[in-house]
Amino acid sequence: MLAVLCNTVVAQQRNVEVRDDFRKHFEHFHVQGSFTMFDLKNNKWILCNQEQTKWAFIPASTFKICNSLIGLETDVITDENFLIKWDGIVRSRPEWNKDHDLKTAFKNSTVWYYQELARRVGGERMKKWLDMIGYGNADTSGGIDLFWLSGRLRITPVQQVLFLKRLYGDQLPFSKRTMDIVKRIMVAKDTATYTLRAKTGWGEQNKQDIGWYVGYLQTRNNVFFFATCIQRPQSNESSFLNARIEITLSIMKELGHL
Repeated sequence: MLAVLCNTVVAQQRNVEVRDDFRKHFEHFHVQGSFTMFDLKNNKWILCNQEQTKWAFIPASTFKICNSLIGLETDVITDENFLIKWDGIVRSRPEWNKDHDLKTAFKNSTVWYYQELARRVGGERMKKWLDMIGYGNADTSGGIDLFWLSGRLRITPVQQVLFLKRLYGDQLPFSKRTMDIVKRIMVAKDTATYTLRAKTGWGEQNKQDIGWYVGYLQTRNNVFFFATCIQRPQSNESSFLNARIEITLSIMKELGHL
């Protein structure tokens, strides 16, 4: 029910600007997708491909934001320095093949660290928290260490933005300490004029690659929450890796926020 309410927020909001001219940024990388942004100061939504902003996709590694919050709140991990020893299994990304703490696992999107975190939380507690938060469809079927990667968990771009807005405003059902730690590990770039907090995600759904870049840009006098979701038929094109980030930054620059 909460997920349905979240998806009607934009429909009920009068202050919506549709910018389908931003499709050019997606076309540059030969991908389909949408861009969803909420301008906090002006209480305004900016949308590209508005219909798709309500479609539900697998969150993939963007779920690491939520997974971190739950891990901290349940005391499965104590803080951003909590170390989990590498299991010795050699994986495709060299940076994963070593011990990690929460901050390095988030930065490197280390899948095995978050899978172990989820196993330690356990299925019952994980489901309870997702229901409490109202995270997407809150479906944890598909395995406690796989439900956000290849299971049935789904979330829309609008829901991603609303979740991030609640995190920023300390309106999620977690302690302030927990939320502050996650906000710290989310920092992707910090300059004199803005701070960018973000997370990528790359998954598979219906024989398509699904790419995410979600987060929020905090300037001196405003905050912009965003979710970029891209799709393409599965292939080996390396450009997909950077496309989700580059599309987001290009749009932000065109809007004058960077």
